[in-house]
Formats: sequence, C-alpha cells, structure tokens
Amino acid sequence: MCRFIDEQLPEPLTLAALAAHAGLSPFHLQRIFKRVMGVSPREYADARRLDHFKRGLRAGQDVTTALYDAGYGSASRIYERAPTRLGMTPAAYGRGGLGMAIGYTIVDGAAASLGRLLVAATPRGVCAVMMGPSEAALTVRLRSEYPAAQIHRAQPDDGAAAGPWVRALKAHLEGAEPHLDLPLDVRATAFQCRVWALLRAIPYGQTRSYGQIARALGQPKAARAVARACATNPVAIAIPCHRVVRENGELGGYRWGRQRKQALLEHERTQAPEGRPMRQPRA
Repeated sequence: MCRFIDEQLPEPLTLAALAAHAGLSPFHLQRIFKRVMGVSPREYADARRLDHFKRGLRAGQDVTTALYDAGYGSASRIYERAPTRLGMTPAAYGRGGLGMAIGYTIVDGAAASLGRLLVAATPRGVCAVMMGPSEAALTVRLRSEYPAAQIHRAQPDDGAAAGPWVRALKAHLEGAEPHLDLPLDVRATAFQCRVWALLRAIPYGQTRSYGQIARALGQPKAARAVARACATNPVAIAIPCHRVVRENGELGGYRWGRQRKQALLEHERTQAPEGRPMRQPRA
C-alpha cells in the first residue's frame, strides 16, 4: 500500500480508493495500516507529499512550482503546516534557512559529564538543543543544520531569543521546573510528532521503555520506530528522549552519547521530588 501511495502521488487519494485497490473495507485497511505503520494512510500520504515538496525546493524550484508539483491544491495547505513540519517557511527551507534569524547560547551542562549545552531559537521557538565536548564542535553542527541562516551568538542574560529558554532548561535540569513546556520550532513527520508528544509527557525523574511508548501509540510492534524517532530528536532535554530505555532496563542508544544519557538520568533521579519513584536503568 505504501508503494501504491508513492506511485499515485501527487494525485489526491481517498481512503475508499485505497481500500478498493487493496480489496479491503476502508475500516479494515485503516486499522491494519495504522497498526503496521504507526500512522494512518492519510498521514503517510501527507508526509510523502511533504517530502516531494521539500525535494523540489532543494532542487531549486520556486515555492509555487514545488507545492503544485507535490499535489498541494493551494499555498495555504503547505504554509499552515510549515511551522511544525518544516521548522520555517517553505522559502526559507529551500534556501538552507536563508533569511532566518537564529540566536544561540552555549553554557555548561548541569553536570560536568554533560559537557557543553547549546540552545538555539528562532522567533517561533527553540529549534536546537545540542550537547558536545566543545563550543567549536557545537557551533559547526548548528551551522551545518542551517547553512544559510543568520546565526548569531548571544549571552544567556542579554535578552536574545535563546536566553529565556536557556534559563528554563537549566531550571528544569536542576529540578526547579519539572514540567518543561518550551515552544518548539522543529521539523517532524506525523509519527515523530506522536512519539515526541508522549516523550514530553514522561514525568521528571521517571523513565519509560521503547515498548511502553509503542504500546501507548497503539502500535506494540513499533519499538524500533520509536527508537528512530528518539534518535532524530533535534532538541535534547526539551523533548526528553533520554528518559526512554530498553524493555530490560538497559540504557539503549542516545544521540548525544550513552554517558550523557546515564548522567542525565542520574542527575534527574537525585533532583526529583521525594515520592516520585524512578526506574533506574542498567548501564
């Protein structure tokens, strides 16, 4: 069915047409497709259409040509999705972030083993939270994500865009702000959005397994897909993928290194209010 959807795009597809092709009832197709893929046929088609649109922009097409080639009936359809799915306007995405203003700050992590912490933000919200051994490595990584954006560094307390979010993140790490709810400006597929929403709901000082997240999605066999969504999270801590461990209690992987994942979990365990138990994973 995925191949059929890919072949038919950018033409619009209805659930009834897909069900007829599969020889199933629309309800049965919807249920099986979502169980296997983690998203509905419509969400899958929307994500593939967006991929087609992004390829057109990267190939040098203007926004109007790219959106109609991708099958969008009007410009409003893509612009209303741009903030959450592209992380910027379509035109800015096609130019590598050209014209986007990104302010960033680099501070020490809450624990020495975390290294340095980079927080970057656009006027819409936080677009990157990275951890690394040095300021130079973090700056290079940020600029590679947005090669044409206007990126500038600001001090945490000078009123720049990233300043308030840095203070909120540090307060969260110290246990003073357990319910972190920063505005985010990130790109995401439909499945990533669902996984990341569940990660943000994990209480401070607690963990969940990849399997538990998959079951909460209604997709008990999607643990590996959940792990991939965690690995592609661009805003560490703000979306707390470090709180997701393996079913047997082992740490599992982490985009910023297993040592930092262990340090974050141990730090949160010591800072968590009494009475809030945390399942302590094995290294």
